[in-house]
Amino acid sequence: MALDADYARAGFARRLGWGERPAVLLVDPVAAYTVDGSPLRLDTGQAALDAMAALLAAARAAGLPVVLTGVRYADASCAEAPLFAAKVPALAAFAAGSPLGEFPAEVAPARGEHVVLKHYASAFAGTSLPAWLTAHRVDTLVIGGFSTSGCVRASAVDALQHGFRPMVVREACADRDPGPHEANLFDLDAKYADVVSLAEALTRLG
Repeated sequence: MALDADYARAGFARRLGWGERPAVLLVDPVAAYTVDGSPLRLDTGQAALDAMAALLAAARAAGLPVVLTGVRYADASCAEAPLFAAKVPALAAFAAGSPLGEFPAEVAPARGEHVVLKHYASAFAGTSLPAWLTAHRVDTLVIGGFSTSGCVRASAVDALQHGFRPMVVREACADRDPGPHEANLFDLDAKYADVVSLAEALTRLG
């Protein structure tokens, strides 16, 4: 039996559908994932960043809420998240003052847009994001970012667990290898989110 059919037969991959009040959540769209020489650089990072920029432009044109996240530590010891840093030493790239933690021009936050600086994978872990989204009456999160198997996945799962509808935009995410990228999109779509195309997301945001 084909994998899609097997999951569908078991009751997975139902559609959550869009709510009434979407917001765009760009997870860690920072230079570390697109700059040559960065230990976190992704081969498909620039293409995903271009798709994120399109989502951002659509949300701004429609006057919808926008949230961008970044990872930030006081210094290269990453003492705020010691076990995470022990597992992934490359997180030292996000020490305060590192250019790798900055937002590229394509997705630089505009005045008044919400920026969440976090220490862990999820945009919800130890942050005020749930309260901010609730205050802005958001019920749907249109998600892109880096990386699919890491911070995007963690944020999408937590979005569902906090009562928001996660719409993960396929073209606006990237990973180190196509295998983890596709496997995590499949799993998110089966259990935690709706994986949607960039075209659908832009239509819904317009």
